[in-house]
Amino acid sequence: MSYVERRRFLWILFLAALTLLAIAANATTLARMRFEDLAQQATAVARLRCLSTQSIWHNGEIWTDTQFEVIEQAKGILPATVIVRTLGGTLGHFHSRVEEAPIFHPAEEVYLFLWGGQGQPLRVVGWSQGTFRIARDIRTGTEAVTQDSAAAPVFDPQTRRFVHDGIRNLPLNLFQMKLKRALQGDPPR
Repeated sequence: MSYVERRRFLWILFLAALTLLAIAANATTLARMRFEDLAQQATAVARLRCLSTQSIWHNGEIWTDTQFEVIEQAKGILPATVIVRTLGGTLGHFHSRVEEAPIFHPAEEVYLFLWGGQGQPLRVVGWSQGTFRIARDIRTGTEAVTQDSAAAPVFDPQTRRFVHDGIRNLPLNLFQMKLKRALQGDPPR
């Protein structure tokens, strides 16, 4: 095999491997978590405002560290600002996107169900399931909460089917009451 043929063969092999990796990366399946389970498994739950994002290489993968300002804490003890690490991001010409891994943008506000050890970046429990975006109605000023996973199919192990489930446009005060009940261990209503 000539040098040119060998090089062409290696490029084809590389592109095939890259294609298989992209297909595998898009095959993320989340098992459904109840709101109460998210609340119980989280080491912290807080309303946060995104300050900045930065992608990094860590253990051979691209991750994004997002810095948040803590606005309100519902569970756990957090400093005034926290770093939340999510899988995926962009570094130079490399872009990594993992379905259901949340992406945050500066100035947006969210409720996040977080877990992590001392001295480590925090992670979001259940990825999109533990991410609740806050939207403000410009006309009325009222705020509503929508769970990222509300639009995504999530596998329900009890029914053994994919379901579209989650919180959509729930007024903030009702979300906060639901969260308080879940953190106290009250049964859902």
